Amino acid sequence: MLDSLRGSLRDAVGRIVKSQGVDADLIKALKKDVQRALLLSDVDATLTVEITGRLEKRALEETPPPGLSRKNHVVTILYEELSSLLGEEHALPLNPDGATKILLLGIQGSGKTTTCAKLAKLLAGQGRQVGVIGADNYRPGALVQLRTMCEKSKTEVYGNDSGAQSDDIVREGLEHFGASRDIIIIDTAGRHKEEGDLLEEMRRISRVARPDVSLLVVDGTIGQQCHRQAAAFHSTVPVGGIVVTKLDSSGKGGGALAAAAATGARIMFVSSGERVDDLAPFSPTRFVGRMLGMGDIRAVLDLAKKLEGQMDDDRAKRIYRGKMTLMDFLNELVNVQSAGSMKDLLESMPGMAGKMSDQNMARAEENIEKWRYIVQSMTEEEQSRPDILNRSRIMRIARGAGCTARDVKTLLKQFEHTRNIIKSNKGRKMQGLMRRMGMG
Repeated sequence: MLDSLRGSLRDAVGRIVKSQGVDADLIKALKKDVQRALLLSDVDATLTVEITGRLEKRALEETPPPGLSRKNHVVTILYEELSSLLGEEHALPLNPDGATKILLLGIQGSGKTTTCAKLAKLLAGQGRQVGVIGADNYRPGALVQLRTMCEKSKTEVYGNDSGAQSDDIVREGLEHFGASRDIIIIDTAGRHKEEGDLLEEMRRISRVARPDVSLLVVDGTIGQQCHRQAAAFHSTVPVGGIVVTKLDSSGKGGGALAAAAATGARIMFVSSGERVDDLAPFSPTRFVGRMLGMGDIRAVLDLAKKLEGQMDDDRAKRIYRGKMTLMDFLNELVNVQSAGSMKDLLESMPGMAGKMSDQNMARAEENIEKWRYIVQSMTEEEQSRPDILNRSRIMRIARGAGCTARDVKTLLKQFEHTRNIIKSNKGRKMQGLMRRMGMG
């Protein structure tokens, strides 16, 4: 997720934290570092100067509140100014009197169909009854792709591949679902020879659907061009929210987010991967907190709540006290994997953000099945007390699991590392961080 911007901002914060004291020269250096980071991420130059100017003025003139050091106050100002750059947090508006109709807009290649399936899964996971209408009758295979992806959330897709007009498909789909759904998502075409034809089709569909909210899906790799694209669609169909996709694949993601916020439309969701789980409600404060390495306490708490029903009380007590067993560790890895990305979870943890490379995390996720066999090859005593695993025990376990001794040692190292993370994020350190994030 915007690795270059994230790395540059963390380096800037690191210089503040490691400095002997905060003076005017240090603040000016911070201003230049942040300007460089934002410009390299394709954020508009005028907006960059405005944000960093406020950062410098506040850092020089404001007095830290009681209990907060000057260094921490400067970091907090940076956090607040970057959050303001990306707008405010907005929830998806839901219709209390009937089905909420969501119209997805966007040009070809923006990731609209994939976003449709991701949004369906996200809302279905919240207990909503979701139906999807596939109204893209231009792109070959669009309906098949949509149905295949929506199968993962058991979401029904209505479509008509017999050459019907898109607005007729939408009308038929709405009649098909009737009052049986809480939410109906409408996927539309993004390909036309002329931009005017595309916008005219969106008008016709909007008149039929009468959506409660229209979400514009924009490709995060287009950077500042997002502003022009949003304005063009908004002039045709009022855009109630924006979804920014492909934030994992370009240095222009910061520009796309800033440009989207500058349109006045609300950024509601962001996507940073290809998995059907890789869509999340957009929160500027969470986003910036993770970029600065301050973590995302709420993301950890949200996932913990999601997994709470899958964990018995005894196991929960062991884990939160830093006394989890290898079997506990394996069960939690499997649960986290089924709920989403392990990398996203560790990126959310204070002190862990940016320290787990993509290569290491990919290897860890691939190893889960292998680790299952390793743990199952241990005795109950070995699962509870991994410190007793000597060379001969490790060799026996490796033979039983059909792997190498090195594989067993890798598991033990990852287990110990995770247990240490849990221990280090308890007590005063966690409470202090939550206060800094305005959450405690």
